[in-house]
This record gives sequence, structure tokens and C-alpha cells, in this order.
Amino acid sequence: MLEFRALDINDRDRANKALRSSDFMGCEYTFANNLAWCRLADTKVCFYKDFYILCAFGGEGPSFVLPAGQGDLREALAEMKRFSESLGAPLVLTGVTKPSLDMLEEMYPGQFITEPDRDGSDYIYLSSDLISLAGRKFHGKRNHLARFKELDYSYSPIIERDMDDAILFCTSAYNEIAEADHSSVAEQYAINTYFSYFDRLELKGGIIRIGGEVAAVTIGEGLNSDTFCVHIEKADKAYNGAYAGINNLFAESCMAGYKYVNREEDLGLEGLRKAKLSYNPVFLLEKNIVTFK
Repeated sequence: MLEFRALDINDRDRANKALRSSDFMGCEYTFANNLAWCRLADTKVCFYKDFYILCAFGGEGPSFVLPAGQGDLREALAEMKRFSESLGAPLVLTGVTKPSLDMLEEMYPGQFITEPDRDGSDYIYLSSDLISLAGRKFHGKRNHLARFKELDYSYSPIIERDMDDAILFCTSAYNEIAEADHSSVAEQYAINTYFSYFDRLELKGGIIRIGGEVAAVTIGEGLNSDTFCVHIEKADKAYNGAYAGINNLFAESCMAGYKYVNREEDLGLEGLRKAKLSYNPVFLLEKNIVTFK
């Protein structure tokens, strides 16, 4: 029987070996995200042979991310199904993209039901678009960026001496929330985790200061062989164009070596969805929830 436990920073190397071998594009497939967001859905980890298996226990029943790694996937899924059924629940897989769904349909024809998960689907952009903002479709973004660049700002990659200021900036934004929900609390934990293990997780970040004070912070990392993933982006809206500024400057400094940028999901939040669509994604990485019969 599979045995799950809390994720630990010391799982990084073993997890990354499995993640790199699978080369998935979904934002679930970075160890930094898994470690940082473990409190959102009470996510635990299990290694089965050469597979890295994550299970969320925060819902009505356990739900898994399709395992990353190499080996007999049928065998791993059979163990996951056995584990779920021991808890009186069906095997549920979340974040299943079209290629993985096609593979499952070939392996298990007629043995599961599929539910599209629009709120959990990732927004994928061309890095060249975020860097150049070229063409009519980015006219508005160029205007926002121009307003920002009129300010007396400085941008630099995040290094150790910036950590405390960046954490304080993000904490101040959290404290301004009138009534923090579970998601907001989980996000604050995630941000602290990113900064606590910034170097060990091999993260990259950018920070903007205006008048010596932090005005924007962002964090991301290489997700797979051709995709960079942005995990956190915070900016002070009091500065016109601050979000456009941190987005563009971080893209220029960290994303040029990647074809795509994954800016993660919108969680069904109308404002977040509008903001992500405004940057003209090249496609939506559609995800599905698969429930075995």
C-alpha cells in the first residue's frame, strides 16, 4: 500500500529527476510549487519506484496528480486506485491535459469519466511576446509600460539582501486583505516557502524599487525543457503600470531562453482571468478531472 507523508525540501533531487523525465508543462509539475502550496489542499507525497506521486487530502476524497517519472504507469495507477478504494473513494486524477487524457483513454477505454477544469487550466504565452510586446494586440500594455518607465525606478534580480524586504512587501499586501480566506493564507505560506528555500529551489526573481521602497516582486523558474513558470507576481497599484513593469522586466531578464511562459491558472476569479487574458495567451493548457468508475 502506498504511504504518503508531508513534502520536505530534501525530496527535491528525487522529485526533480522524475519531473524532468516526464517534461510535463502543467504548473503542478514543479517541486517548488508542490512544496510551497502543500497547505492549500493538504498535499502529501509518495515515491513509488521511480514515480513521484502527489495526493491532495483536502477535498471530499483523495485526488492525485498524474505521476511523473519512468516505469510501468499501469502499475503505479493500480496502486493509487487501491489506495483510494481503501479510503472508500474512487481514483481521481486532477490537472490531466489532453495528451495525458488521450493516453489514459487508450489504456483504460470506457473506465473513467472526464470533467473539464477551466478554472484550473494554465495560461501559456510566448516568451517573445512578453519581452517585445510587439503588435496591435499589445498596444495597451505598451502604454502601461511607458507610463511605468516615466517613474524613477530600479529593477534587479532578487538576491539574498532583498529577501527580507520582498517578504515584508508581500506580507503588507496580505495584511491589507479585509478578510483573508484559506487560499490567501495558503498563498502567504507559499511565498514564505519560496523565499526560505530560494537558492535550494533554484528559483529566479525580480524586484522593483521606487524611491528606495519595494514596488513590485516576482518569482519563477524553469518548468520544463521549453517553458518558464511564473509563481508569484505582486505590485503596488499606486504606481501606474507597476504590474506591466515587473512582468516585462522579469521576462527580459529570465525568460529569453524559453519558448513558452506558463503564468498558471486563474482559479475562476474574474479579475485574475481578465488580467491573464489581457496578455494574449498563445493557448490555454486545458486540464481535466478524471474519475475512474
